[in-house]
Amino acid sequence: MKKVIVNITLCIALMQMALSEELIPSLMMKRQEVPSRVTTGNLRVDLFGQTGLAEVPFVALPEEPLGHPHKSPYLAAGLSLVVPGTGEIYTERYWEAAAFFVADVAAWLLAYNYDKKGDQQTSSFQTYADARWDVVKYGEFSMVNYVPASERGNYNWLIPGTEGRAPWLRVNWDELNRMERYIGSAGGEGQYYSHTLPPYGDQQYYELIGKYQEFYQGWDDADPTLTTYVQITQRLHSSPQPNMIYYSKERGKANDYYASATTWVTVAVINHVASAAYAALSAGWYNSAHAELGLQQVPTETGYTSVPVMKMRWEF
Repeated sequence: MKKVIVNITLCIALMQMALSEELIPSLMMKRQEVPSRVTTGNLRVDLFGQTGLAEVPFVALPEEPLGHPHKSPYLAAGLSLVVPGTGEIYTERYWEAAAFFVADVAAWLLAYNYDKKGDQQTSSFQTYADARWDVVKYGEFSMVNYVPASERGNYNWLIPGTEGRAPWLRVNWDELNRMERYIGSAGGEGQYYSHTLPPYGDQQYYELIGKYQEFYQGWDDADPTLTTYVQITQRLHSSPQPNMIYYSKERGKANDYYASATTWVTVAVINHVASAAYAALSAGWYNSAHAELGLQQVPTETGYTSVPVMKMRWEF
């Protein structure tokens, strides 16, 4: 067990005046007036009359006001793992407790804020898509341009008698997907049909219609004369950009908000772990620190005087 001892001498001149001879009569020595003298420039010599104090005895006061009970590192870590800062309060590290707690609250508030922004942005781009992208228009274009006339009767993806309903209520999704798979495997200009459209409302439904060229013809501003991959790609990169590109950017904003929310959740989790680790360490520091408050005689030119001394000890 290694012991590090630090003596802290507190306000020698002022405390000397505060200590009365009735409290410590055996330690106070009568001082005599001395003539003024020329200082040497050495503070220890000028103030104490000698350079070494190691041989002067330390007299501890009867009570030990700075004694404290043992703190459990496991309890401290567990408290901070649940609520950052509570373990630091337990180990009496109040400034650190405040820092960890404020960081936790800020991280969760930011995560919640970005998550709400993501929800709002998602609702916005989905409303935009529902108004401007038509699955019936997409299906009809696909059939006319990429399915031979002799094969069209094999794909009954449009439900009869559904005129006037929302487009997504008029489609047999299994049949539509079967036709898409045929187009993707039939060769010719339709080879770039690499995906099948998920049902309406699915997260992938809203992602694919703004991501792949094969879904371009479902948009309300699509040019029906564009039938090849190259033509559609050139149109998507033209200026002004079509609704599909605008929609894709709006959906990207929602993804960015959700990514920021995830980042702040990660920060909050890291803060919990860091607070738990620091609380465990601070419990160890708390348990290893010991203090004594007492009096020590200090030599002067005319004798000795007693000053209060705090002795700090850390055990490692």
